[in-house]
Amino acid sequence: MAPVNARSSRVVILGGGPGGYEAALVAAQLGADVTVVERTGIGGAAVLTDCVPSKTLISTADYMSDFETAADLGVHLEDQEGDEVSDAVADLPEVNRRVLQLAAAQSADITARLAEVGIRTVAGAASLTSPTTVRVEAEGGSEELTADVVLVATGAAPRVMDTAVPDGERILTWQQIYDLRELPERLVVVGSGVTGAELAQAYLGLGSEVVLVSSRDRVLPGEDPDAATVIEDVFRKRGMEVLGRSRMESVSRTADGVLVRLVDGREVTGTHALLAVGSVPQTRGIGLEEIGVDLLASGHIAVDKVSRTSVRGVYAAGDCTGVLPLASVAAMQGRIAMSHALGDAVAPLNLGVVSANVFTDPEIATVGITQKDVDEHRVDAEVLMLSLARNPRAKMLGIRDGFVKLFAQKGSGAVVGGVVVAPRASELIFPVTLAVQHRLNVDQVASTFTVYPSLSGSVAEAARRLHVTD
Repeated sequence: MAPVNARSSRVVILGGGPGGYEAALVAAQLGADVTVVERTGIGGAAVLTDCVPSKTLISTADYMSDFETAADLGVHLEDQEGDEVSDAVADLPEVNRRVLQLAAAQSADITARLAEVGIRTVAGAASLTSPTTVRVEAEGGSEELTADVVLVATGAAPRVMDTAVPDGERILTWQQIYDLRELPERLVVVGSGVTGAELAQAYLGLGSEVVLVSSRDRVLPGEDPDAATVIEDVFRKRGMEVLGRSRMESVSRTADGVLVRLVDGREVTGTHALLAVGSVPQTRGIGLEEIGVDLLASGHIAVDKVSRTSVRGVYAAGDCTGVLPLASVAAMQGRIAMSHALGDAVAPLNLGVVSANVFTDPEIATVGITQKDVDEHRVDAEVLMLSLARNPRAKMLGIRDGFVKLFAQKGSGAVVGGVVVAPRASELIFPVTLAVQHRLNVDQVASTFTVYPSLSGSVAEAARRLHVTD
């Protein structure tokens, strides 16, 4: 039951992304008067320019790769004359049109949901003039909102470097690629983190020649090393040029394309360049420092595990906090913030049970502790990695690359982490996440029925192999 004071509380939320709109829904459910201020559209960058569009583009590229797998399964495409069709072709303007239409539809659905429960949405730019007042600048003028609780969920934007300035035509951020009218002939992707790796493979799948410039020893340096190795091998097998230990110095336009200079003197040419060199929080110029909100050196808002800032009554959620740049974490932070602020029962944010996914092909899904935690002896755990190559369902689907890895605490056998590398790993990680969340041991996982044949059968088999006999 909602506490009495929640019924008279006024909540103002800066930003309508996952952290903002999920918080708004919780606050409205608890009876608060809620206003969401968003500049570019409800759903924020996650829905309109980042997560939803990029995963839609990736799904299109994955569908095209299914044609290659079909040939391995004995299925061939022929035209009306009976000649074999060798290649599927992506119509990029049509692909991008669908991507943006889907993003807009998702934004409209969220907007409608907010309206259904009585949440007011305002299109404009918001700034804090005090811990309890928010100034909104909109096309129709300005207004001042009074709040008992403020949530800052302003997100982050692509990092721009002085030596590599996007122009929206040939040198692009990941938010600008949906304006392309033709498929890049040769795309140079700078940055091999999650965004760079995902989009590099997407454009490779769509038919571009792709060069991936990575400043680290391997792609996806923040991911499980065994998983990253699989993905890099897949990249190379499919024809991507991967330049490891290659730090970008500058990106510039040429007469007919782009020139990427590396710090070691090498030069890489292409028709287009995609910059994926990180993001910066959108926290400057909105009054945070003026009212006393503590910012980290990176510009992120400092928050505790219930999303409180250093100023009473002001909370923050999402990429502007730098806690973990995932839409699911932003949403959870927002929900926790409102529950805490309005007096409802709430548990602090637990990053140890967050599942995450890299939408390459195959995908990488992770939860709980990491291989690095084990290797550096921070966690005493048994590790079992089981290749999907022997899984019967994987064979039927033509899956050659992938594995299931489980981490089990020594002694108790509790499942404390896992990695899945497979198509739709984002779905397969769920049973592992349940095990980590609820401290199930390997025997409990192993004794749970799975469908035969299924990819999830490998999760149970990995658990069986970790059976505790002492």
